[in-house]
Amino acid sequence: MVPDAELEAEFEARLKDTATLAFRVAYGVLRHREDAEDVAQEAFARAYAAFRTLRDRERFRAWLVRMTWRLAIDRQRNDRRRLAREQSVDPGPATEDAEDSAARRERRAHIWQAIEALPERLRIVVLLANIEGHNIREVAKLLGLAEGTVKSRLFAARRQLAERLQWMGVDLARR
Repeated sequence: MVPDAELEAEFEARLKDTATLAFRVAYGVLRHREDAEDVAQEAFARAYAAFRTLRDRERFRAWLVRMTWRLAIDRQRNDRRRLAREQSVDPGPATEDAEDSAARRERRAHIWQAIEALPERLRIVVLLANIEGHNIREVAKLLGLAEGTVKSRLFAARRQLAERLQWMGVDLARR
């Protein structure tokens, strides 16, 4: 059995290498800094509590990413349910000076809605590969998947996004 001090030092070293990625994954799902920080902190706390029982500590990074992803999705679902109950109020109309900015925000919102509508298994590869900029090999390693699986999921995700966004003139074939 590994002494507690040694276990804590190993956890801290692994967390230091992975903490930023965990935050980015949470932010990629939630699109709100404070919520992403909360989810990342929750993932860190859960990882700390379960670290002693983790069988393959070399896969800590992938394990933490998956845990963070699931927690962020859960938070997003809970927030949506809460917002549906509260019937949020629409913001006022945009001013003429902010017309371009409003159009850009609207376009971005449509793209994120299309990404969020993807099945979870497709959404995570899009987030890690296209939003976070990881290559196929890194995404495969983080998710514990074969590279071919990651490629096929990216292809399927891009096809679905292209179908959903074709009315906007978004060309995903070039990516």
